[in-house]
Amino acid sequence: MSGIKTLTKAEEQIMQALWQIGPAFVKDIIETLPAPKPHYNTISTLVKILIDKGFVDFKAYGKSHQYFPLVTKEEYSQNTLQQVAKGYFAGSFKNMVSFFVKKNDLSILELESLLEQIKKAENK
Repeated sequence: MSGIKTLTKAEEQIMQALWQIGPAFVKDIIETLPAPKPHYNTISTLVKILIDKGFVDFKAYGKSHQYFPLVTKEEYSQNTLQQVAKGYFAGSFKNMVSFFVKKNDLSILELESLLEQIKKAENK
């Protein structure tokens, strides 16, 4: 998991589209993006970068390519949270959660839900 690279905002936007709609052609990805719609070549270039980074692969249909994610949203989210915890909270999820509780960014219900998810993950 630590081998997962970091994405730029633009690359992450493409991944969010692929995670949402599944295998897609460039035109399908563009349709999911907010206005103003980016140029076809811009998205095509970003997808090629994602292939090079190991996030995306494709199936060729003649000259057209249908792209699909190789990394799940859950894998990327987990890796990102680990990097945030490592970079800002001395590697401690407890310190990270404590920070959000102190900043009132986490309600009691959200905290209880998070604790329940942690308990379930520990029991696996």
